[in-house]
Amino acid sequence: MQEFKLPDLGEGMQEAEIRRWLVQPGELVKLDQPMVEVETDKAVVEIPSPVSARVVAIHVPEGQVAKVGTPLLSFEGNVTKTSNVKQVAPETPAPPVATQSSSVSAKTVLAAPAVRKRAFELHIDLAQVPSSQPNGRITMPDLEAYLQRKSAEPALNGAAQLKEEAEEKRLPLTGLRRQIAERMERSWRTIPHATAFGELDGSALVGLRQELKPLAEERGVRLTYLPLLVKLLIPVLKEFPIFNATLDEERREIIYKRSFHIGIAADTQEGLMVPVLRNADTLSVIQIAQKLEDLVARAQKRALALQEVSGSTFTLNNVGSFGGSNGVPIINYPEAAILAVGRLQEQPVVCNGAIEIRPMMQLALSFDHRLIDGALAGRFLERFKQMVEKPQQLLLDLV
Repeated sequence: MQEFKLPDLGEGMQEAEIRRWLVQPGELVKLDQPMVEVETDKAVVEIPSPVSARVVAIHVPEGQVAKVGTPLLSFEGNVTKTSNVKQVAPETPAPPVATQSSSVSAKTVLAAPAVRKRAFELHIDLAQVPSSQPNGRITMPDLEAYLQRKSAEPALNGAAQLKEEAEEKRLPLTGLRRQIAERMERSWRTIPHATAFGELDGSALVGLRQELKPLAEERGVRLTYLPLLVKLLIPVLKEFPIFNATLDEERREIIYKRSFHIGIAADTQEGLMVPVLRNADTLSVIQIAQKLEDLVARAQKRALALQEVSGSTFTLNNVGSFGGSNGVPIINYPEAAILAVGRLQEQPVVCNGAIEIRPMMQLALSFDHRLIDGALAGRFLERFKQMVEKPQQLLLDLV
C-alpha cells in the first residue's frame, strides 16, 4: 500500500482546496496521468500521478482544504521515484459487509464525483448514507433515498426552524472566493493600512490614446488606457523605490525590488484575480497592451499558471474597468502599496479663472504605514499626476 501526499506547489503555498478528483477508488492510473485538480489562492493546478497503480482509497473529499503533506489517496502498485509518495504499512482489512445496506466509514466511502459533489452541496456526510451495492459504493439513488427519508423526519424546532430555513440560505465559502477572503484577512490583519487620495486631469491621456489607437489597431492591438497608465507608472516607481518594496517581517528588513512586476486586478466570474505583468519596465506600450489582453482573458478562464499570478511587486487596480469612479484598495500582501484609478468622468473644473469641462480621474493609494508615511504618499501621487497630465515627459528619458 502506498500513500500520496499533497506536494509542495511552490510560491510558499501551504494548503490547497480539492477542487475535483479525476480518478476514483478501484481505478487503474498511469504514470503522469492527471489525478486531482486542486485550487490555491493563485491558480487551479492538476497534479499528475507519480505511479502506475490502482487507486485504493481517497482520503480528502472534494471541497475540503488539505495542508501540504496531507495524505490525499492510497494506491497499490509499483512506485516510481518521487518524493511525494511514502510507503506505509498495509491497512487492516475491513470486515465483510453484513448486508447490502451497510454504511462505510468516512475515510473509505466509495462514491462517484457527481455523488460527492451533490452530497457536499447539501452538507451530507456520505458515511451516513446506506449503500445498496455489495461493495458499499454510494450511488445517486442511495443519496436521493436518504434525502427523502431525512425530509420526512419531523423538524427539530418545528415552525421556527422552517421559518429560518425559508429566510436563509447557507453555502460554504470555497474556491477562489475563500482564497480571496483569506488573503484579504491576512493583508488587513498584518499591514497597517493608510490611504491617500488624489485627482488628475486626463485630457492629455485621452488625446494620447486617440492618436495611438489607430496605429495600434494597424498592428492588431486593442489599446486601452491601462497600458498607458502602466507605462507612466514605471518611472514614478523608480523615483520612489520604497513603493516597489516589501517588508521582511521576521528579519525586520526592507527588501527593495529591482524588477518591476506589476499586478493588474482582473474581474472574473469567481472573484478578483491579479495576473502579473512581469518586467513591465522592459516592455513597450504595444507589448504591454498585448500581454495584458492575454493575461486578463486567461484569468477569466482560470487558465493562468502559478508564475503568472504570483511575484508582483506593485499592484494597479483599475476600478474604472468595473464601472467605479473611486475606491479604497486593500494592499496585495506582501507588497508595500496599491494604486486604484477610477474611470475618466467629465467634471467642471476651474482653469485660469474660467470653468471648463475636463475628463477627471480619481486616485486612491493605499500603503503600508510601517514603511511609508502620508507625506511621501502625497508626493508619489503628485508625481504620477504630473506624468499622466504631461505624458510626453517619457520622451525625456528615452535612450
